[in-house]
Amino acid sequence: MPFTLHDLEQRVKERAAASAEVSYTRKLLDRGVAHCAKKLGEEAIETALAAVAEERERLIAEAADLVYHLVVVLQARGVALAEVEAALAARTGQSGQSGLEEKASRKQV
Repeated sequence: MPFTLHDLEQRVKERAAASAEVSYTRKLLDRGVAHCAKKLGEEAIETALAAVAEERERLIAEAADLVYHLVVVLQARGVALAEVEAALAARTGQSGQSGLEEKASRKQV
């Protein structure tokens, strides 16, 4: 059975309940959202660099790190993966718009 993003979300929740002495996830969360977001940004940069300059295996490893840190940030902010999925679902072909049209229709923040 494959490991899914929902499995990862559950693992992060479990590790968030553990002691910081045994859980890297708990250590990240204890340092706050800003620290978690900084780690996410670092992983995003490493993933982008691996995409253009590294071997395929390195890109896969960096992408895994990136997804993990994204799930940690979501946990830190109390956002469920299902909420992200709902936002993605709202952007898909339900309206008949192209991706470019949908993006242009979003309110700018």
